[in-house]
Amino acid sequence: MIQTILGQCPSKSNSYKIITVRGKDGIHGSLCKTDKLIEYEKSFYLQCNNYRKLNIKGLFELHIDVYFTSNSHDLDNCLKIILDCLQKIEAIKNDNNCVKIIAAKYIDKTKPRIEFSLVEV
Repeated sequence: MIQTILGQCPSKSNSYKIITVRGKDGIHGSLCKTDKLIEYEKSFYLQCNNYRKLNIKGLFELHIDVYFTSNSHDLDNCLKIILDCLQKIEAIKNDNNCVKIIAAKYIDKTKPRIEFSLVEV
């Protein structure tokens, strides 16, 4: 079954920021999700009705078409975000069980989105 998630998927490389954390051990840097990534994760959860809580525990394949607003985005940078979202919404138990990814990149300036399906193997 194919699931469509509207909105442009952020890239993994631009989805985290460094913050300063003050603790009893002193000051150190830490990574924090950007607001853009947090919003995408919320939107993903609300839109992903077909796979939410499916909880695939075994091996699986991800078949995905990614529609960007321009050609300046890298296809591979969004794949980890999608796998993390699938794990967060409990569609899959663990993203390290992904044994194959079939991905294609398209341009749609007016309707960025992803269309994907999960196949248990």
